Amino acid sequence: MTSHRERRPTTQARKTESRDQRIQIRLDDLSGPEVHALLEEHLRNMARLSPPESVHALDLGALRQPGISFWTAWSNEGLLGCGALKELGSRHGEVKSMRTSAVHRRRGVASALLDHIILEARKRSYERLSLETGSIAAFEPARRLYESFGFAYCSPFADYGEDPNSVFMTKLL
Repeated sequence: MTSHRERRPTTQARKTESRDQRIQIRLDDLSGPEVHALLEEHLRNMARLSPPESVHALDLGALRQPGISFWTAWSNEGLLGCGALKELGSRHGEVKSMRTSAVHRRRGVASALLDHIILEARKRSYERLSLETGSIAAFEPARRLYESFGFAYCSPFADYGEDPNSVFMTKLL
């Protein structure tokens, strides 16, 4: 079996084998009610875990801004998760809005989405991909995922400032 770092996309709607399902990743226009519900779940969860000044999750309107590409992961079970890539500059991108639906966690959805985003960043000739995530224990699974893909801890980037509720990570591509 190939590792997540060896897979290559074959089409925009790429299919990836997971433990128990086929995952199809699609460029999404953010118009579907399932997507709206998943993003609302994401924002509610971030607001519950972090103080308002430390919630850096993007809402629907912000995700529709130029320079942001948004993908959703689907299977015959429906919407599994989402993730976005924000262009920070011609050589630097940011992972945003990574979310797996609560009922589909620990099934490879986040790995498939992150793999897709990294491959897209390489396709765009980005030299670096960065992200912000939470510092508390609830975000430990996310930090482990990013570490497993080669992201390393770094100082704040772009418009972020020091924040005890945030950690910053980056990966050279």
